[in-house]
Amino acid sequence: MESDLSTESKSFADVSVSISDTFDGGNIKYISSQLNENDKDTTDVILHIKPDRYTELEKIGHMQYFCFRVTVGGLGFPPENKNHKIRYIIANAEASSYPEAWIGSTVCYTSNIEDSDSWRRNQDTIYSDGQLIWEHEHSKNGSLFFSYFPPYSYSRHLGLVSRCSQYADTTSLGQSLDGRDIDCITLGQGKMVCWITHRQHPGETMASYYAEGLLTRLLGLDSDGTVDDQVRTMKDMYTFYIVPLMCPDGAVRGHLRTNACGANLNREWATKRFYEAPTLERSSEVYSVLKKMNETGVDIFLDIHGDEELPFNFISGAEKTPKWGKRMESLHGAFVAAYQRANSDMQQKKGYPPPDTAEEAAAYLNVATNQIATRFDCLSMTLEMPFKDCLTNADPTRGWSPSRSSALGASVLSPLEYIHPYLRADSEFWTQLPPEDEYVTPTDDYEAELRASHADGFVPVSKTKRFYSDVHEIHPSKQVQ
Repeated sequence: MESDLSTESKSFADVSVSISDTFDGGNIKYISSQLNENDKDTTDVILHIKPDRYTELEKIGHMQYFCFRVTVGGLGFPPENKNHKIRYIIANAEASSYPEAWIGSTVCYTSNIEDSDSWRRNQDTIYSDGQLIWEHEHSKNGSLFFSYFPPYSYSRHLGLVSRCSQYADTTSLGQSLDGRDIDCITLGQGKMVCWITHRQHPGETMASYYAEGLLTRLLGLDSDGTVDDQVRTMKDMYTFYIVPLMCPDGAVRGHLRTNACGANLNREWATKRFYEAPTLERSSEVYSVLKKMNETGVDIFLDIHGDEELPFNFISGAEKTPKWGKRMESLHGAFVAAYQRANSDMQQKKGYPPPDTAEEAAAYLNVATNQIATRFDCLSMTLEMPFKDCLTNADPTRGWSPSRSSALGASVLSPLEYIHPYLRADSEFWTQLPPEDEYVTPTDDYEAELRASHADGFVPVSKTKRFYSDVHEIHPSKQVQ
């Protein structure tokens, strides 16, 4: 869609702006363009995020993720070029699934969508009057990409799977509703079975980068199959089943949380009241993975996600579910502590507050982590990475990034090695663990950390307790239009 900008400023009467999301994973709707009423050398471009398909269970059309291409003309090319500022306004940001999450968010941009290391953050991004706004000074004809987080395309996923097939068993567990394979990489010959799934929520693209980092290390994808000593040890300890992309249809469509028919896969792991799940008709992705899990068993499960609001990496457990007790609590605490020792981007204290009662947890047994913990009596966890900058090791220029997501994936082998002897131990192993391995009850109160990161000490904070990133815990009556 193209907008030819007819302006009162003769210098920029010929400036044109074309907005497009017609590519793998794109999401934006162009609304209009006009000169900024306060600055005739600035153009305002009004945009809307497109919602996912309506979700029957949650009664909502999720939206937050966006990714689009802008092509600017009429500025010339060096040395005969001129500058023009464009103010991008996502006017329906307030109607998103997590509007509070826009506070402190910084939009990502690059001129080369194929180079995941080229993305930078627009540090002047603001959320005001229900709109997400940022400005960019365009200095020549050409294209830029803007995104909520750097995209990870389906074609890149297919390339990753192809590279993995040189060194490991790669199979399809089934197909998505649109007919895309649910790829699974199997490796190792250990007795303990480790399942790691990624990107149930397609807009959480950092999960794909995590998978790439993990698989690159496990299979030596960057070293012609040569792996380090720890990897060799891990392959003797575990048999790995790794699903790098759970929701390929949603990924291609630019969805935030749902598949082709609007199912939120992380609410499809068990039947809830009238809502049967998983089914081949609505959630074939989960149906296929769970069927294979029932064949292999599960000794440890990790589900990889991204969180819109919290500026930390953290791990959420299966607290208060039927199998939760001292054993599970101790395994969880030791795993997270070991992960923090292995990678300083992981931390223990911030995260989703656990349910207060078993009754609260029982309402979410359709979530993967809770269902797998209950079904297999195993350590089961959800790992969340931030869309924002990571306050543990702040980097305002890049924010949390693809490369750090990959590094976090590669470093998960250390906590997996550490926890291995205790996963099915019959003894009270927790009595032998050091104090630093104790379970830490997480909190989502990070106001102190925010204030420390702001020179003026002022931080707008809006906090409401939620479970498992459930939008209805934040806005019980929310309906996204």
